[in-house]
Amino acid sequence: MNKVVASADEAVKDIQDGAVIMSGGFGLCGNPENLIAALHRKKVKDLTIISNNCGTTELGLGVLLKALQVKKMVASYVGENKEFERQFLSGELEVELNPQGTLAERIRAGGCGIGGFFTPTGVGTQIAQGKEVRRIGGREYVLELPLKADFALVRAHKGDRWGNLVFRKAARNFSPLMCMAAEVTIAEVENLVEVGQLDPDEIHVPSIFVKRVVQGREYQRWIEKRTVRKRG
Repeated sequence: MNKVVASADEAVKDIQDGAVIMSGGFGLCGNPENLIAALHRKKVKDLTIISNNCGTTELGLGVLLKALQVKKMVASYVGENKEFERQFLSGELEVELNPQGTLAERIRAGGCGIGGFFTPTGVGTQIAQGKEVRRIGGREYVLELPLKADFALVRAHKGDRWGNLVFRKAARNFSPLMCMAAEVTIAEVENLVEVGQLDPDEIHVPSIFVKRVVQGREYQRWIEKRTVRKRG
């Protein structure tokens, strides 16, 4: 049951060209920094990445994008990455934009075995083009399909050797859902503890959803935009 592997490089060793990857975090908060760096070193390409955003031009998932390792991005917010803009406008990058709540629910549906769901969000916009629209209770809804992945890469605040995970604050966004929606979940943890040290009531993702655990190291804890209050 010990799922701990020696390094991030070993954890991603079977991720091949063309893989579909979910990557946790919210903005640059909670990014699986070690696993992203390992993918960059591995030089895999033609990746489809499902994540709230694609990092910034120089940080987070933006590192993979800049290295031309990403073929398609399924995301909600992409406004902090100039290289993303360039690749999209030039036709180099395929992009599937989702309203943020729709993205989260599509991932949840993939993990829960739900075949699809109807939502009013996006009706009458480009989001609904080519999708089934149905009137329910006098209101129009658009059909959204589930999202699944070959691998989910997440970063947890705490994790034990079996793969039970605890996330912290905004870093919890999307990650627990992704753990359920991928064939293989790889978790890097900031604090690796022994089995039994986590309070069962505090566990956000049980070990059954996690395949591999790696101890995270040397976190940079990136900030997208550093702002400070003007002194009086």
